[in-house]
Order: sequence, then structure tokens, then C-alpha cells
Amino acid sequence: MVPVTVEQVVLLAEDGSAIGVEDKAVVHHADTPLHLAFSSYVFDSAGNTILTRRALHKKTFPGLWTNTCCGHPLPAEDMEQAVLRRLRDELGMKVASAELVLPAFRYRAVMDGVVENEMCPVFRVLTDDEPAPNPDEVDSTERVPWAEFAASVLDGTREISPWSKLQVAELVRLGPDPLAWPVADRAGLPTAVVLSPLQ
Repeated sequence: MVPVTVEQVVLLAEDGSAIGVEDKAVVHHADTPLHLAFSSYVFDSAGNTILTRRALHKKTFPGLWTNTCCGHPLPAEDMEQAVLRRLRDELGMKVASAELVLPAFRYRAVMDGVVENEMCPVFRVLTDDEPAPNPDEVDSTERVPWAEFAASVLDGTREISPWSKLQVAELVRLGPDPLAWPVADRAGLPTAVVLSPLQ
């Protein structure tokens, strides 16, 4: 495994095709270009999900509670492998696979003048492992029953990241049991996504 020194993100056209790369360190600002990302929700065998609070010194959305893990695939990196890489780097969780559940999720959000502007497929990850947060990325974690979490997000009683709020609204349409959600058709993914064939 080669360590990532300068992390780059994939820039996108409106049709989801790749049009270039930019250093992650400089891509987020008041006029952030559309780029490729992912979100993941880790569930245990009881249907609880792990929430994370973003580190207080992060450039984008510091201190905000959100879904388990977000990130950006490197240029030409398999997106499932990118999900697993970020779970390992941010939470010390070594998992074998991630399942696509929302292939076409897209959002734009602003906080303190910094914009997120992403095509951001959403993945489900199943493991009973406990997280060991990397303080450079994650301030703290909480394990919550999915039904309780989803209800509190939808009724506005839980403060959560703007992308997670939008994702939850789409995820609940997949059914009440997150362990039973269908794996999504990859045809809905942005064309820039690299994803290995299903085994």
C-alpha cells in the first residue's frame, strides 16, 4: 500500500464524467467545482449506525455530526476501495466490503463561506467492530439505532450535516431495515466512478 502524500480529487462535468483533478487541500472554497466523493454508513448486526463528529480543526464543516465516513476517491481509485481506505484511516475499521445503496446522490452545501459541491454515491458497510477514531479526522463517535436516528433527522430534532440529512431522506425510502436495503444498480453511478465487477 503506497501512502497518499498529496491527495487529489476528481473534477466532474455536469454529466458525471471526469474532466480533471485538483489537490484536495485547495479544491474547497467559496466556488468549489463539482467533484467526486462518497459517503458511507456503517451498521452493526443489530441495525445500529455509527455517527461521527468531524474534527474541530477540519477546513470544511468542523465539529459537525454526520454519517460514519465521507471522502474522495483518488484519481483512478476503485470507489469501494476508497470507502474501505477512509474507514481504516479515519476510524481504524478494517472491513472487507462496501455495498452501493444510493448511486446518484448529489448535493451542494455551504458553511462559513466554504462550499461542498459533490456527486456522492452512498455505501452501506456491515461490521460489529468498534471504531478507534483518528483525532486528525474525527472528534467523537456515537452508535445509534437506525430508526431512532432517521426519525430524529427527518423531524429536525437532531443536528446533522446537510448531506446526511438529504441522504437519510432518500435512504428511508429503501425500507425500515437498513440491513435489508437492496444493493443499487451501478448504472446510476456517475461515469467517472471506477468500481470493480461484482464477485
